[in-house]
Amino acid sequence: MSRVLVTGATGYIAGHTIEELLTAGHEVRGTVRSLRDPERVAHLRRLAESAGGRLELVEADLSADAGWDDAVAGQDYVLHTASPFPSVPPRDEAELVRPAVDGTLRVLGASARAGVRRVVMTSSLAAVSAAGGRDDRRYTEEDWTDLDKAAPYARSKTLAERAAWDFVADHPDLELVTVQPGLVLGPVQHAAARTSVSLVRRLLAREIPAVPQLGFAPVDVRDVARAHRLAMELPAAAGNRYICAGDNLWFGDIARILADEFGPQGYRVPTRRMPVWALWVIGRFDREVRLGLDFVGKAEQVSAEKARRELGWEMRPVRETVVDTGRSLVGLGVVRAR
Repeated sequence: MSRVLVTGATGYIAGHTIEELLTAGHEVRGTVRSLRDPERVAHLRRLAESAGGRLELVEADLSADAGWDDAVAGQDYVLHTASPFPSVPPRDEAELVRPAVDGTLRVLGASARAGVRRVVMTSSLAAVSAAGGRDDRRYTEEDWTDLDKAAPYARSKTLAERAAWDFVADHPDLELVTVQPGLVLGPVQHAAARTSVSLVRRLLAREIPAVPQLGFAPVDVRDVARAHRLAMELPAAAGNRYICAGDNLWFGDIARILADEFGPQGYRVPTRRMPVWALWVIGRFDREVRLGLDFVGKAEQVSAEKARRELGWEMRPVRETVVDTGRSLVGLGVVRAR
């Protein structure tokens, strides 16, 4: 089995990827900004013990050069999952773009110097189809987000991935694969997680009175983790982008799944559709809601056929993903029935 470095080990995708790798028998080293808070990494140590695998944690911050050469030393592969993920729109897009691009180049530079075989980078559908609006066609790995129309998060993911491909073009001994997940849902591993499952949390907590007409291509975090492992292990994956997401799912559909499953337990999940005008009013005061204003009423249509065909990758049923997301939030006490 191989030695694998996973960046941003405390992240949502990273935690599940580490579990996937350990279960498959790989040795894992994970980077964290700081090891001073044992509670922040306690869930990682528990899952390593449960999987019976070897996990080492080291300090390295994407905003600084220190620690990266040591972190990468002796590793066969690097899975670069770390990147800023905003819960609200940033006041300055440089807060996202600079660390995403500079951090990616730091990881790739250290990987090239250490003789790493391959880097698998977590990109996003935001680097494929996010351009302030959506048309009716189905997007593939051949598509790139139009930077002139992209919001800050989409710009950060697009520019970081572009920078990665430019880097490996000048370093032919280093292989690169990028993974483009859609809306990542699925169980959280610890209560402090602040991720794309925020929508499910807000619905279960009834923090919003109705459901906006927003649609995204969902994917289970456990399936994203498996995609990273497959992209690392399969020789033919080198040099490829892989979309990992399902068919468009409206937030109203998510709400109805949650209401069916958790309504009998006392969770008053809203299912009524929110008028567009109300979404705009709420967005003036709720920066998280504001993130979705450009996508009201527009479906996200993408194809994961390439990942299925070349990686042998499959998704679990979306209802299972949504229900398991809710169960993890309830089980960890993140949300409680009223």
